[in-house]
Amino acid sequence: MFASPLPHPISDSNRKIIETNGPHKRLYQVWKGSNRFFLGGRLIFGPDVRSLVLTIFLIVTPVILFAVFVSQRLVDEFKHHLGHIIVAIAISLAAYDIFLLFLTSGRDPGIIPRNAHPPEPEDDDGVSDWGGGQGGVSTLPPTKDIIVNNIVVKVKYCHTCMLYRPPRCSHCSICNNCVERFDHHCPWVGQCIGKRNYRFFFMFVSSTTVLCLYVFAFCWVNLTKIMEVYECNLWNAVIKSPVSGVLIIYTFIATWFVGGLTAFHLYLICTNQTTYENFRYRYDRNKNPYNRGCARNVFEIFFSRIPESKNDFRAKVKEDSATFTSSHSLRRMMSPAKMSFDLEMGGKRQAVVAEEFEDIQGQLESVRVLERCDTEPLHSNWGSHKGNWEITHDIDALAAEFGIEYEFTDRGKIQGNPLDDI
Repeated sequence: MFASPLPHPISDSNRKIIETNGPHKRLYQVWKGSNRFFLGGRLIFGPDVRSLVLTIFLIVTPVILFAVFVSQRLVDEFKHHLGHIIVAIAISLAAYDIFLLFLTSGRDPGIIPRNAHPPEPEDDDGVSDWGGGQGGVSTLPPTKDIIVNNIVVKVKYCHTCMLYRPPRCSHCSICNNCVERFDHHCPWVGQCIGKRNYRFFFMFVSSTTVLCLYVFAFCWVNLTKIMEVYECNLWNAVIKSPVSGVLIIYTFIATWFVGGLTAFHLYLICTNQTTYENFRYRYDRNKNPYNRGCARNVFEIFFSRIPESKNDFRAKVKEDSATFTSSHSLRRMMSPAKMSFDLEMGGKRQAVVAEEFEDIQGQLESVRVLERCDTEPLHSNWGSHKGNWEITHDIDALAAEFGIEYEFTDRGKIQGNPLDDI
């Protein structure tokens, strides 16, 4: 007389965990960094890509004002179409500048792929396993020494990317990626500046400097022509062509900014330093392990081959494996015991083997052991508020679907016990 209770419906997200053959997605769709992708993963930008709108506006606006309000008098004053050539050069410089901006901003700056699990201590030469304290959980040394040009260089372990950073690599907190030969994160281009786009960044900054000087010079030429024609002083010439005066002030200020940046990066190129290294290490001439002389340093930046990207953002990956990489890595270190669950569906018990619930149990067990051992890295994905919310949300859904009772203590520890069958 009593009908069997209907099984709790399984959500789409957790169905992907259970199914062995989950749907495939592109790598850029499950990328764990903060990057923004366009054109199906062909273009990669930083999270502050919107700043490009302001940068383009600051470049294009003075050129438009120059072409509309200043160039007319130059066309009339210069014979043999020289005035038209002057305007065409200004527009060409602006177009070239915008092109370099997108070359800098829309490409992989040298992102190093993340590991699916931490490196094994025994696989690292000269790296010993440090006892992790509680629970028998071991951790990797935070740094290790390598030799570059007969100089010992320390490389750090990145808890987020789970790898030892190569020399000159650093983790960008804005893009959330380890970038090879990291220079800095530039908000004006909305992208990290690294090994694969530093050349274009310098060309962008230097071409912007040239454009500012070009507009600045010909605005002065325009005011000089007005003073000659009307036989007036500079102030009256500015009144007759106020746009020229505004552009002179604007380009003068901009030249100090981009011109100083160009000079600074010329110094860095000649000494083979990055902005990060210059501010952090203050290399002396005899201590910089990467300095090979001015000529070779310049050749390395401008004439060496740009390496291929280490990431194929359009490659197809399994969504479940990409989404739960962190739980796989923690399970690899902690090796929790497998469990099996029984589901009651329509009055019939169906034993589900442990392999089908490996991802689910691994996620629960990893969080439990991690909280007990207090080995959570400061900057890892588990430590962020967003990550905790997602884990709590997933555990809540899993508990409702598979009959696991759990509760959170004040420290966030998860205690779970399977419900007794009724």
